Amino acid sequence: MVVTLIKEAIRVGMVFLYGSTGETIIEKSGHLNLGIPGIMCFGAIGGCMGANLAYGDGTNVSAFGVILSAIIFAMLFGGMMGLLYGFFTISLRCNQNVTGLVITTFGAGVLGFWSTSIGKDGITFFKVSLLFTESMFGEVGNDWFSQIFLSHGTLVYVAIIIAVIAAVVLRRTRTGLSLTAVGENPGAADAAGINVKKYKYVSCVLGAAIAGIGGAFYYLDCTRGSIEPGVIDAMGWLAVALVIFSLWRPGIGILGSIVFGFLYILPSYTTGLGFAEKEIMKIIPYAVTAFVLIVISFFNKKETQPPTSLGVNYFREER
Repeated sequence: MVVTLIKEAIRVGMVFLYGSTGETIIEKSGHLNLGIPGIMCFGAIGGCMGANLAYGDGTNVSAFGVILSAIIFAMLFGGMMGLLYGFFTISLRCNQNVTGLVITTFGAGVLGFWSTSIGKDGITFFKVSLLFTESMFGEVGNDWFSQIFLSHGTLVYVAIIIAVIAAVVLRRTRTGLSLTAVGENPGAADAAGINVKKYKYVSCVLGAAIAGIGGAFYYLDCTRGSIEPGVIDAMGWLAVALVIFSLWRPGIGILGSIVFGFLYILPSYTTGLGFAEKEIMKIIPYAVTAFVLIVISFFNKKETQPPTSLGVNYFREER
């Protein structure tokens, strides 16, 4: 029971990790993208379409090809929405909050329409999902270590690898430090010769592309191909909350995502509770995030605070 709970917490938590890693990269550039839930919805559509396209009629199927196709299509769909968000907030300097909320509403609506239009093709996603839920290491033992750490599908490990790479790049490379400078003080970064507009666009597109994989992962792994409209956008908001919980650090986000995954599935594993009690338990991740936000506000340390220019549009002529 405990091993199964931890195993499922890790798997579900990776949905949050994809979204939070992508949003962290975006926020490091000074942009608050509340469109992450909608972007994950588009990523779900793209990932399912890409996997289904590579799967074909089910003959001579390459598991690597199907998974790679799903990742590419999910990143393309998510990245396109990130580019749209960047165009409105960077080039046109539209309000970041409003733009993000519009993308979220649009993404949820498109996903709902798409899920009702695919009809009987939904069974194909179940067949495709078998390639995603299969352990990347093949047959594993029934011992607790193998079940917790070695029994997951490929995209679980991809999420962790992406988060680790993001953590290293943001804190240990010149590119990451330049991006941080853009998010802290774009005027000063511009004066230092950093191409602020380029960094903002790249972070918005790349972050959205990574978040898009999270949507595809939820359908192709967590639900085993079952399309559930209205769930991904809700999980997207938890991914945004995880950014705060992890203090804008993708490395901490790995552990935070598992905690969020545990809290998210806990009501399903809790017996003897009524509907109201289980619904109350679902708000625990938000309450924990609020608690963390309150605590870090008391300490007021620079390393635990969001980027200084977060949510503020930059216009070069105004510096």
